[in-house]
Amino acid sequence: MTHQVHAFEPPERFVAGTVGPPGERTFFLQARGGGRLVSVSLEKVQVSLLAEKLEELLTEAQRRFGVQLPEAAPTTGGDNEPLDTPVDEEFRVGTLGLAFDVDTATVVIEAIAVGEAEVEVELGGADDDADEEPEEPDDDLDRLRVRLTPEATREFIERAKRVVNAGRPPCPLCGQPLDPAGHLCPRNNGYHR
Repeated sequence: MTHQVHAFEPPERFVAGTVGPPGERTFFLQARGGGRLVSVSLEKVQVSLLAEKLEELLTEAQRRFGVQLPEAAPTTGGDNEPLDTPVDEEFRVGTLGLAFDVDTATVVIEAIAVGEAEVEVELGGADDDADEEPEEPDDDLDRLRVRLTPEATREFIERAKRVVNAGRPPCPLCGQPLDPAGHLCPRNNGYHR
């Protein structure tokens, strides 16, 4: 089976965004460049974790390689435009990979499609296969590869944080998301909040 690598080095635009109302949102990474538009879906927690790990990667690149980093992007500015349309999902992201290329001083983000190995669960006792190494993500899976400057990475991080926090407000008692009709709060003994 053939796989596609959607490479944007660098993209004209690379953002995290959503489609749908709060509580029913679908999260996407979207890259645009060279007349192409690629959208891949992923979970909210993956977007949040990606932003967090990119911050750590930039900090580590500055510490280890002396890379000059821009100041944190202002939270009010930046790209606040909606996702480009049409938003056609190329694949669902299973694995995210990050790297810093010292030669070009760029951040490389790779989103790899969900594979069958990720769905597989082994049950049972000890096997003679117990000494095998865990497998790397399959080379036959579709990928989205994006190369960003530190400045573009900071802008992506700030937007990703805004997108994650733009959903339903948290309950002040338990922290779970509040639906427009409220929710059954465990800290309120199951009464509507």
